Order: sequence, then C-alpha cells, then structure tokens
Amino acid sequence: MKPRLILMIKEPHPGRVKTRLGRDIGMIPATWWFRHQSASLIRRLRDPRWQLILAVAPDRALTSRAWPRDLPRLPQGGGDLGARMKRMLQGPQPNKRAFGPVCLIGADIPGIRRSHIARAFKTLGDHDAVFGPAPDGGYWLVGAKHPSRLPPGTFQDVRWSTEHALADSCATLPGLRIARVDALQDVDTGADLKQAR
Repeated sequence: MKPRLILMIKEPHPGRVKTRLGRDIGMIPATWWFRHQSASLIRRLRDPRWQLILAVAPDRALTSRAWPRDLPRLPQGGGDLGARMKRMLQGPQPNKRAFGPVCLIGADIPGIRRSHIARAFKTLGDHDAVFGPAPDGGYWLVGAKHPSRLPPGTFQDVRWSTEHALADSCATLPGLRIARVDALQDVDTGADLKQAR
C-alpha cells in the first residue's frame, strides 16, 4: 500500500494562523506568508511515491478554496495537538491494518523537500517511528511504520511549543524503535523568518 504523507494545515485567515509570527511582522503579512509557504510546499511535495493528504483546521475548511481541489482532505477534529496528531496518523479506522507507513508534517517549514520525505519513509523500513527534529527541541515530522500499533498514550502530556516537545513525544512511544532524520527549522517568529530567508 502506498505510504501516506499528511500535511496538517490551517485555513489562512488573519489572527488564526501564525499568530506568534503575526506579533512580530503583523497578522496580515504573517497570513500572506503562510498562504504562499503552504501553497509552495504542496507543489513541492506532490510525488507518485506517496499519497499527499491535507489534514485541515478548522473542520469546516474541508471545502475551502485555499488549497488544490484534487487533494484528499481530512478534518483534524477536536482535542489538543497530540490528540489530533495521533488521530491523523492512525486514520479513520485506527483498529484496522488498512494503512501502511504514514508521515505527518506541518505547513510552516520552508526547507522541506521531497528528498526529506523519501528519507523518512525509507527509515521506517527499519524502525517503528521516525522524527524530524527542529533546532528548538520540537520536530517538523513524525512518522509511524504501523500506525494502528501506536501505544494508547501516544503524544499525551507532551509539553508542546517548548524545548521538551521531541523528548516528551519519544517518551510516549515505549518499546518502539525510533529514528531521527534531518533537522529542519519551522517558522514561528520574525527571527525564524529572517533565518529561513
């Protein structure tokens, strides 16, 4: 079965996306950046080796015109970031082995290329889970070889948006063989944006 690459993405409206960046450069410029960044990312990551799926928020954005109409879309649903990530990794039927490997990424990482995604999926051939670390202690990618086998406590009690996010997330996967791939920078602040440019 073809691997799935799930892009977690918010509908680009001022004040709803990249609010930390917006505090530094203004909400409208931050939204403009996010809209163009995510459109560029979608174009770059289309590849016959995997199925690209958009996990959208809010749920009513399933019909949004902000993204290409041909791409499948899933609602992120409720809960904290960890609950939504686990739900997206496991798919609509988490107790069935209907899906092969899956990787989940965010839309605010300008450096992602197809080669990064291909390396993550290749790494899942020998590991149960894979993370793409970020310099701030978080991560830009998480993947699972057998998503239906993720532990019940996956991503619970993770200190999101801190330098502990990656370590905390790994700790919720006891007994799994975990690998790390390329480190990439996300864009949360004006300083991040300058560095990305």
